[in-house]
Amino acid sequence: MNYIKLGRTGLDVSRICLGCMGFGERGTWIHDWVLEEDAARAVIRRALEMGINFFDTANVYSGGTSEQFLGRALKDYASRDEVVIATKVYFPMKEGPNTRGLSRKHILDAADASLKRLGTDYIDLYIIHRWDCQTPIEETMEALDSLVRAGKVRYLGASAMYAWQFQKARNISCQHGWHSFVSMQNHWNLLYREDEREMVPYCVDSGVALTPYSPLASGRLARAPEEQATARLSSDAVAREKYEKTAQQDVGIILRVQMLAQRYGVPMSSIALAWLLSRPMLAAPVIGATKVKHVEDAVRAVEIKLTAQDTAFLEEPYVPHAVVGAL
Repeated sequence: MNYIKLGRTGLDVSRICLGCMGFGERGTWIHDWVLEEDAARAVIRRALEMGINFFDTANVYSGGTSEQFLGRALKDYASRDEVVIATKVYFPMKEGPNTRGLSRKHILDAADASLKRLGTDYIDLYIIHRWDCQTPIEETMEALDSLVRAGKVRYLGASAMYAWQFQKARNISCQHGWHSFVSMQNHWNLLYREDEREMVPYCVDSGVALTPYSPLASGRLARAPEEQATARLSSDAVAREKYEKTAQQDVGIILRVQMLAQRYGVPMSSIALAWLLSRPMLAAPVIGATKVKHVEDAVRAVEIKLTAQDTAFLEEPYVPHAVVGAL
C-alpha cells in the first residue's frame, strides 16, 4: 500500500479509503443491503491486512451501527494511533428539534455521540455531510473549530456541496483564525465529472485533499453492462436517482473500462479507480466494499499507471450531466 499526505496536512492516509456505509444492522436506515457485523469485520480486517489505514463512516449510516461496527473492529484489529477515522455530521438520528443540520448545538452533541459509538476519544477527520442553508456558516465553522481546540477532532472536512459554498466556508475560517476544511469528499467518477468544472480546480489550487465518494458509480463501473443486476443496484434508490437517467449515454464509458481491464488483465474496478488516483490532489477514493475481494481489487488499482492515451480513451465519451450529489 502507498500512503499520501492528506492535502497540505502532515497526516498520512492510504491511497484507498474504506467506506463503511455498507456496514450496519439491517432495517435501521434506507439501505437493506448492508453487511451485518461479522461480515463487516471480515472486510475491515482484510483492509487492515492490505495496508489500508483510512476508514470513512457517518453517524447516520444504519442508525449509528456502522460507527459501532467500525469502532469495535478497529479496537480488536488495530492500534488507534495507526488508523485514521473519518465520520460525518448533518443528517438526523431521530425526530425532533435540533436533531439535524450544522448548528453549534447539533454539531457538539453529534460529535460526542459519534465518539461514544466509535469507542474512541478523538475523531481524526470530522466531515460536514451537507451544507446547512438554515444555519449561519460562521456558527458552523466556530463550532467545528471548538472541537479541534478541545482535542475531540484532529482535522475537518466537507462533503457534497457547491464550490462557492466550500470556498465561502474556508474564507470565513481564515478571516477568524479558525481551523478549516482540509478535505473535500465530492461525487466524482468516470460517469460523473461535473465537479471538474469548479470544485476540483479550486481544491487543486488551494491544496485541499480530494476523497471522492461513489468512485465506482455504485458498482456500475465494476461490471459489464450485461452484468449490472446486483442486490444493491436493484434496491439502492439513491444510486438509481443518480445514474439511471444517464444509463444509456454512460454505457460507452463502461465498455471502455471493460476493454482496458481486459488489456491490463485486472478487474474493471481497478481501472476506474486507477483513473481517479491519477488526478491532482486526489488523496484516496472512498470505496464501498461488501466483499473481501472488493478490497483486494481496489488495492490493486494503486499500482496501475494508466498512460495518457488510456486516460483520453476513458474520458472521450463523457457528455455533461445534470448536477447531482451537491444538495
